[in-house]
Amino acid sequence: MVIGLGNDLIDIRRIEKTLERFGARFINRLYTEKEQARSERKHNRAASYAKRFAAKEACSKALGTGFRKGVYWRDMGVSNLSSGKPTMVLTGGALQRLQEITPAGCSAQIDLTLTDDFPLAQAIVLITAVPLAVSNN
Repeated sequence: MVIGLGNDLIDIRRIEKTLERFGARFINRLYTEKEQARSERKHNRAASYAKRFAAKEACSKALGTGFRKGVYWRDMGVSNLSSGKPTMVLTGGALQRLQEITPAGCSAQIDLTLTDDFPLAQAIVLITAVPLAVSNN
């Protein structure tokens, strides 16, 4: 069952300008340490940060709050599974909101897709409720 859907599109040049103007202040305010480490290794770090920015925007929309009600930028981080598939790791107010919207007897699954084609970066987040396995004990 779908419990949330969000998408966001951002101009990578906007992130480039913000990185030039605010540098570490911007990065530390919005991105987790894991996201920073991954983006700083990239040849085009602005595109990497832009995709993560779009993912956070999309996730906040999927949660139904935007950046209100205790949901903050660093409460949502893009992470990759061992397969390489991207997903969102939620903490703080974002995790609390996810728990509030997840129906009883279900766990939440967050699917994320990221793409960029200069000058644009896009993210789509789909949150679904997956029934918990029933034990026959």
